Amino acid sequence: MHAAVCSEYGHEVYAYDNNQEKLEAFSSGQPQAIERYVNEPGLVNIIRETLGRYLYFSSDLDAIIEGTDAVFMCLPTPPNLDGSTNLTFYDAAAEHLAELLARRKDKRRVVIVNKSTVPIGTARHLERIMSSHKVKNFGVSSNPEFLAEGTAVMQARRPDRVVVGCDDQQDFTILRRVYSQFVNHVRIKYIETSPETAEAIKYVANTMLLTYISFWNGVGAKIGEKFPNVVIDDLRLGVTSDERISTWGSFVSNGAGGSCFGKDIASLINQLRKVNVSTKMLEASYEVNEYQKVYLVDRAITEAGFKFNKKTITVLGLAFKKHTNDMRDASSIKVIESLLGKGAAKIKAYDPLANESARAVFDPAKNILFDKIDYYESAKEAIEGSHALFISSDCEEFRGLSRTIEQLVQPPYLVMDGRRMIPDFSDLISRNYTYLAVGAMAMGPTPCDAEVLIPLRQSA
Repeated sequence: MHAAVCSEYGHEVYAYDNNQEKLEAFSSGQPQAIERYVNEPGLVNIIRETLGRYLYFSSDLDAIIEGTDAVFMCLPTPPNLDGSTNLTFYDAAAEHLAELLARRKDKRRVVIVNKSTVPIGTARHLERIMSSHKVKNFGVSSNPEFLAEGTAVMQARRPDRVVVGCDDQQDFTILRRVYSQFVNHVRIKYIETSPETAEAIKYVANTMLLTYISFWNGVGAKIGEKFPNVVIDDLRLGVTSDERISTWGSFVSNGAGGSCFGKDIASLINQLRKVNVSTKMLEASYEVNEYQKVYLVDRAITEAGFKFNKKTITVLGLAFKKHTNDMRDASSIKVIESLLGKGAAKIKAYDPLANESARAVFDPAKNILFDKIDYYESAKEAIEGSHALFISSDCEEFRGLSRTIEQLVQPPYLVMDGRRMIPDFSDLISRNYTYLAVGAMAMGPTPCDAEVLIPLRQSA
């Protein structure tokens, strides 16, 4: 993403990876090949427009390192079991880069920039690696990424802020040239600070966002679920009408996923514990979000009397959010694992973009129970013949499925709406379907016994 957008602004960009198949896919400029690796709206267009003019893909790092002004480190930094950040890939790349920089012929100033989310102090760690290899005339910088999947191209072109952490004015000067279109911008905040502050900004931002989501799911949604006549949509509107309180994150759901939030808050917890700082608030935010992913399944049992054993369950939405095929930390993973653990006979799964990604995650070779998952090419195919439905992401095509449900399955039937995607749920209730949504009490007859009613409400 970063390489493509930089090339769009006229920089000569060389993108390196040690995965030859990935390089060939991106070098082809073919949408189908590129989207096997990254399915991000608008990215393919940029690559096709700049490929061979400003943007190049190479497996020869030694050749492309000559004459470069900045090297951006965009490495995976997965979590360890204790929540700490695994720097194995990062360190290997840094060592390799240091060896090449040490023997380069071009002695101009080069700044090595951490784009990856790395623990506070990693820039110093990188500096030590470079110095140990006797690299000359270099600087280190932290330049964290703040892009959200699904809208990353738009945000990269028009970010709300650019954070650059350096020690030396030479390095600030180089990165001002890289981001020249954003420096002194009337709307975009261009922030120059220390490398450690830049590293901390990323962690605090992501942790605050997850905490906000967890607050609404752990407090706002629960009020709507436990107190009669509380309408969650009105509750949200009334609270967020205060200009000091953001509407972002206030739409309750079955939890936040993706590659950043959970990993980053776990890493920050680990970093703070090492310096003897209490992390109770962060731990609570993390725990609320993790339980939120599966709690509708528990509510189906306790509030709707549903028995999952030997049932066929439809799961719509496999990626962690709409407009992406990214399965990393997706809520659907815990949902499906929970359903299978409770004895579901079959899972009928569908996602408009993530079916193939999901197959890799739910590999029967890893867990024989995953053999019970079938994948479909539409929501209709997935719903037909099932006993219950779980909506796990907010894809537009899942909105207003009540008519489809009525056409394909007959009550008793349970709808678990993790994204509040069925505003006309009252039609389902009137026809004896059971509806269970985040932020609302269960409504309709219990699926096991259509004569036993769960308290009804007019709004959810």
